[in-house]
Amino acid sequence: MPVHRPGTIRRRLTALSVTLLAALSLTLPLTSAQAATTPARGSAHMGMGVLAHDGRSGTPSTGDATQTEGVDVSSYQGNVAWSTLWNSGVRWAYTKATEGTYYTNPYFTQQYNGSYDVGMIRGAYHFATPDTTSGATQANYFVDHGGGWSKDGKTLPGALDIEWNPYGASCYGKSQSAMVSWIADFLNTYKARTGRDAVIYTATSWWTECTGNYGGFASANPLWIARYASTVGTLPAGWGFYTMWQYTSSGPTVGDHDKFNGALDRVQALANG
Repeated sequence: MPVHRPGTIRRRLTALSVTLLAALSLTLPLTSAQAATTPARGSAHMGMGVLAHDGRSGTPSTGDATQTEGVDVSSYQGNVAWSTLWNSGVRWAYTKATEGTYYTNPYFTQQYNGSYDVGMIRGAYHFATPDTTSGATQANYFVDHGGGWSKDGKTLPGALDIEWNPYGASCYGKSQSAMVSWIADFLNTYKARTGRDAVIYTATSWWTECTGNYGGFASANPLWIARYASTVGTLPAGWGFYTMWQYTSSGPTVGDHDKFNGALDRVQALANG
C-alpha cells in the first residue's frame, strides 16, 4: 500500500479546491460589483470605447475646410429632439440599428425616421461583436434590421462600428489577421446585399492594435474616425483623409457630434453613391 506524505495530500486538496472554485465561477451569478462594471449586452454605442481611451470632448480647430455637422445616436439617447438639432445646424445623422445578432435598437424607428422627416440625410450603423458570430452573419442581420440602403438621395450607406470591446478583451480575442478577415467578411457581405461599400467607424489606436494598422480597406470604404480632440490626429494606414469625424461625446442636445469633411453637397453625394 503506498504511503501518502502529509505535504502531498495538502497539495492535492489545494489543487482540487482550485478546480472546484473555477467550475463554480462559471455557474454562479455575477456579484453586484462585477455587474456594476460589466455593461449589459446591447448597451454598446459609438464611442463607448473612445471615452475610456481618448477623452470625452473635443473642439475642432477653426480654419478647417467646410464641414457639415452631424450626430450619431443609439438607445442611450432615447427619443431624440430632431427639430432642435435641425435648428442648431445638424444636417445628417446615423442611428444604431443592431449589435451582434442578438440586439436591435428599440428606438430605431423614432430616431431613423425622425431625422429623415426633419430633412436630414440619415444612415444606420452596426456595433460589431467579432467574438459572437461571423462578419457575414452580422452583416446580414444588420441589413435585415434597418441597415440597408436606398437611392433616395437621403440615405447614407451603412456604417460598421468596430472599436474597443465593452464586454471583454479589446480585440475580442482575435489575432490581427483574424480581425482583418472578420471585417472583410462583413464588408463583402454588406456590399453584396446593398451594392454599397460600408463606412468604417474606428479609432486609430484601436485599429493599430487590433488589425496591425491594416490599410487594405481604404480604397473602397469611407473612414469615420473617432478622436475627441481639436484635430483628428494620425489616421489609420491607407486613408489620406477622413470622411467623417466624431469629435465629442458631450455636444448639445445629444452627446455624440460629428463633422462631415465637406459641404452638404458632399454628404448628398455619398448618399447617392
